[in-house]
Amino acid sequence: MKLNCVIILLFLVLGCKSSADGIAISSSEKDAFEETTGEPVVIADKEKEYKITIIDPGFYSWLKSFARAEGYYSQSFLENRNAIYVLNWNQRVLLPGQYPSNLYEWPIDYDPQTDYGYEVNYKLYNYFIYFQRKYNQRLGPYIPRL
Repeated sequence: MKLNCVIILLFLVLGCKSSADGIAISSSEKDAFEETTGEPVVIADKEKEYKITIIDPGFYSWLKSFARAEGYYSQSFLENRNAIYVLNWNQRVLLPGQYPSNLYEWPIDYDPQTDYGYEVNYKLYNYFIYFQRKYNQRLGPYIPRL
């Protein structure tokens, strides 16, 4: 009986350890993070006069190589996650002493009540995943997985 309790406890400890290890990032993904040339990614909706330009040179190749294909997520999923990520991002912009100000320089003007369309939400969501993985940041309760 004592041995069974030890074995069960061992499995519980080992089972919990895997989630605490962090995010597994492949060498090819790390290469995309280190990219020094690449096109800026524009996230825009002309009707709503909304535009974000991401100048991080690794994001374009990461988006094409690692992000889930457009259509994988529903628009409502993307909108819900973006609302959380933007809220946390903007809070960090306001706290430069607590968070790296070189990462959180500008607030993002994103209204969860506005329909920005699928493409804007898709690219914004994927930038948040890229950002969290590259800079080892957590912008919400979700692990930024691929």
